[in-house]
Amino acid sequence: MEPIQVAWSIPLAVDAWVSTRAGGVSTGAYQSLNLATHVGDDDAAVQENRRRLQAHLGIDVPITWMSQVHGTQVATPDQGPICADAVYSNQPGQVCAVLTADCLPILLCNHQGTEVAAVHAGWRGLAAGVLEAALVKFHTPAQHLYAWLGPAIGPESFEVGSDVRDAFIRGDEQSVAAFVPGGGAGRYYADLYALARIRLRRAGVLEVSGGGWCTVRETERFFSYRRDGVTGRMASLIRVRSKA
Repeated sequence: MEPIQVAWSIPLAVDAWVSTRAGGVSTGAYQSLNLATHVGDDDAAVQENRRRLQAHLGIDVPITWMSQVHGTQVATPDQGPICADAVYSNQPGQVCAVLTADCLPILLCNHQGTEVAAVHAGWRGLAAGVLEAALVKFHTPAQHLYAWLGPAIGPESFEVGSDVRDAFIRGDEQSVAAFVPGGGAGRYYADLYALARIRLRRAGVLEVSGGGWCTVRETERFFSYRRDGVTGRMASLIRVRSKA
């Protein structure tokens, strides 16, 4: 198993990780560390992959997994089965996770590591305000939060229509800088990382790291829905600091 330890550019008081596609038991299009139950993979293989990941990371509490729907709902681990696109916790030792294969995973925490959130930011959710909805859950002011941007589709691979560009620009004219002309009329290349940074900055979160990957181009490392259609999902995870 080869999950990558999340590389933050600033010290954190929490553990955080992102998995690659390597190290699991899934086969075919899902090879090999697919962590999603909703993509057509054998459920027994997914459960074994989740068990292996949890054991490898030394996590001894249940991981909070979400059923993600490209919306703006923010849940907490105590709600049972979660249908949402962000999960927030301030309970010591709890682990929040987000599954992606092109969409942008965003991990948030305060300086003390006592509040964390994992956010699933596809373009629809990001434009609709899922990031801002997650930030509202924090008791800590935004200027005392950290954000990390995980592996997502890169700006050279994410071609979209004018409807996507318009959805962002309506909310913030600064978003125009995150789009460049694409391969035809009304087509643009969108930079999800830049769009997230714009929204974080507007919300008051100034300490942001991560970004720079492309799930589409890094075939051996990441799953990509846009590249493959039928594929698995990686996980980005963050754990609330345990009490001393």
